[in-house]
Amino acid sequence: MTERLSLLALSRRRLLMAVPAVATAALLTTAVTALAQTAGDPRNGGDISFLIDSLGNTWIPNNSAISSFQGHIWGHVTDKLVYVDADGKVSPWLAESWEQNEQATEFILRLKSGVTFSDGTPLDASAVVANLDIWYAGRRQDGINPIGLFPKTYERSAAVDATTVKVSFKAPTLGFIPTLGYHGSILVSPKTIARPAAEQADLGKTSGSGPYLVQSWKEGDFVKLVKRKDYNWGPPAVGHTGPAFLDTITYKLVSEPSLRVAAVQSGQADVAYNASPQELQSLKNAGFPVATPRYLGFVNGLAINTKLEPYNDVKVRQALQAGINRQEIIDTVYTPDWKLATSFVQSNVPGATDHSKLLAYDPRKAEKLLDEAGWVRGSDGVRRKDGKQLSLTLHSNPYLATSKSVDELIAQQLAKIGWKVFIRAYDVVTYGEKVRFGGPGVPGYEVTRSFIDAGTVASILTDANNGENWFALGESDKTLNELRDKIASAGSTEIRDPLLNELQRYVLEQGYFIPKTQIVQRIYVQSPKLKGEIYNGIAYASYYTATKRK
Repeated sequence: MTERLSLLALSRRRLLMAVPAVATAALLTTAVTALAQTAGDPRNGGDISFLIDSLGNTWIPNNSAISSFQGHIWGHVTDKLVYVDADGKVSPWLAESWEQNEQATEFILRLKSGVTFSDGTPLDASAVVANLDIWYAGRRQDGINPIGLFPKTYERSAAVDATTVKVSFKAPTLGFIPTLGYHGSILVSPKTIARPAAEQADLGKTSGSGPYLVQSWKEGDFVKLVKRKDYNWGPPAVGHTGPAFLDTITYKLVSEPSLRVAAVQSGQADVAYNASPQELQSLKNAGFPVATPRYLGFVNGLAINTKLEPYNDVKVRQALQAGINRQEIIDTVYTPDWKLATSFVQSNVPGATDHSKLLAYDPRKAEKLLDEAGWVRGSDGVRRKDGKQLSLTLHSNPYLATSKSVDELIAQQLAKIGWKVFIRAYDVVTYGEKVRFGGPGVPGYEVTRSFIDAGTVASILTDANNGENWFALGESDKTLNELRDKIASAGSTEIRDPLLNELQRYVLEQGYFIPKTQIVQRIYVQSPKLKGEIYNGIAYASYYTATKRK
């Protein structure tokens, strides 16, 4: 069993400003000790199989939105500059320390020495600069996109020496260091970055610095990873820095959830991903460990398209906010492992505040708001205005197994107050093609999305600075724009946190975002023989520290 370091107790702000030399030295000592302990360790050895429902549609490492399926592979094949745990605490990894100026416009990263990619290339300052540059800009002409949540304020970075990188931003960017722990911020070899997109899409040709290598893979079937024996730079926060204990991890695609779970129950597999919530209690009772980690990010909910009628009317949006019984969703579709939404960001995100009163189920209030907005209930129970039905089309999110069940329940709840709800369900590929923020037939885009730092939230809500314009508002909402700009320019969390609180209240009051529940997007059922896995801030299971009993 691994032992967590006291580093986890350090505050996030202290880590942002600098990691003391004494702490760094202690971490290095711990790393050396851990490596020595690994040699001949009886925990070594073993192979596990992880059954998953999809493996995504591209293996280009630098992708605008890495899917939850690809993230499992990248988490073992690549490393990051910092480690972020499930509570959002940031700690050193390949960046052993860092400093920032008072304005949060310049950062100095000091790198761990001796790290190499699997192709033998040193992971030094020049390699980090190459990664930062492509995370920001991508190579769009080659079909390689920027990373979605990488700061748009990035200006440049430079290698000061082999282990020191200076990073400059055009404006204060307080979220830079935490974002280095995001699942998109994966470090790959400069040789991989230089390859054309078609070659980057060949997973077997990607070189990372992670504790595992891709031994073999087949598109749409499996990916087999084998441990890298010279690995010696794991994140100190997980209590182990040497080579992984398990010899191999095989990710195998099995689309049917019941077959994945049955394979674990019969001992033919070790982990089943995304089991049905209704099965979890019986699996727990039978002695199978179940994990339902919550990632740092947005809650599951709808980003409302304010360009579409009738959702351009604040009273209709507010009626929708009050007309959903969120407790009934948890009681009916989920288990007590799920929690009520208290904002439009998860409650474990640093900076999240409680706005539960704005999300209370109040059908009388909803009906009053619809009456005031001119929507009159007809003989069939559906409200109409100017001859048009009060309708809502929900596009169930294929990345969330329970999405359609939740939508069906919401349809029943809204029907009681006069809404006509239509449900559309697509596979992953079709959903990606047809359903987008602000799409002409998409009144509400279902969000299931992680992020590391709450400061990145405001920047994507409008279209300023290449934002994603979630509510189709553009620059039309002065209050939202002011909050966005103040949050972006904050140089400390003390200044930023009250602004984040105000942003959360305003977005919910306006009915721009309609939360459903706090999200558990990743559900793991595993063999009792498997121990020691760790879940990071994005709720990915890492088997770097795991062992398997024979």
